[in-house]
Amino acid sequence: MNISLHSATPGGLNWIEEMEPVVGGLLDRHLTVAKEWFPHQYVPWRAGTDFDGPLDGTPWQDAHSALDPLARSALVLSLLTEDNLPTYHHELASIVGRDGAWGNWLHRWTAEEDRHSIALRSYIHATRAVDPVALERARMTHMSTPMPGFFPRGVRGIAYVLVQELATRVAHRSTGLNTAEPVCAQLFGRIAADENLHMVFYRDLYEQIFDLIPDEAMKGLRWAVCDYRMPGQPIPGFAAMSLSLAMAGWYGPQMFLDSVLAPIMRALRVMDRTDLSSAGEAHREALAEHLERLRVRAGRFEERRQEHRPNGAGEPITTG
Repeated sequence: MNISLHSATPGGLNWIEEMEPVVGGLLDRHLTVAKEWFPHQYVPWRAGTDFDGPLDGTPWQDAHSALDPLARSALVLSLLTEDNLPTYHHELASIVGRDGAWGNWLHRWTAEEDRHSIALRSYIHATRAVDPVALERARMTHMSTPMPGFFPRGVRGIAYVLVQELATRVAHRSTGLNTAEPVCAQLFGRIAADENLHMVFYRDLYEQIFDLIPDEAMKGLRWAVCDYRMPGQPIPGFAAMSLSLAMAGWYGPQMFLDSVLAPIMRALRVMDRTDLSSAGEAHREALAEHLERLRVRAGRFEERRQEHRPNGAGEPITTG
């Protein structure tokens, strides 16, 4: 097995080798519950028409989209985040390798994740939801931008993926419910179901890691929460679009705290563990303090949001 150089703990235990049978069991379970689905079945192809170019179709116009600007911003952020799958695969492979049960899971996870960008881009193009030229330029910029320090090594990397999978599921589900377009809502619901199964895999895996190396697991989770960054941050216009969505209540600090971090803390029994050393306790205390700061910040943001309720307008991605 291709073992990562970052797999050994301070005590010399190779947690990746120890978790191999656990990963195999979780993969077998995943394969029994994962539902086969096909991206082409979630796209309203009859709505599509040729674009300008070699096919001599009609250039995209803003009036072509039936979605409001806020929904289009959510589509852009969702798709471009999913587009960067090669980076995520590479980074995970550098931690766990590409062989054995770990490799089998990594390749299965990658194949399932790839469906999301296929389906989202097909929907966008068929419905003319977003300017395809601006979208492609943004994709090229995003995927050509290095992400130094984005993906942590070792146990911290698994903790990060756990948080990110649940955050993505919550964000996708919220987008689907808020778009006011039935086909779009159905598509996002289907993608969110995938993300939920991925989250369950990483959640149950991390619980086993906690039992094996509790101090390192607490340290990794502390990092994943305290230094958390969305993988889509290099997307052009990310900050402005994210703020618009947060102000509209689609996905913001309070939702991240209540629907992402709180369930993870409960599922992993983070505040109830009794197997930590003094070092592990220090990491838990720092994590608890950070969560309290997040609660304060989320509360203040929510107050500001209620005072300045948006009218639903947001800025979609534009050319030029």
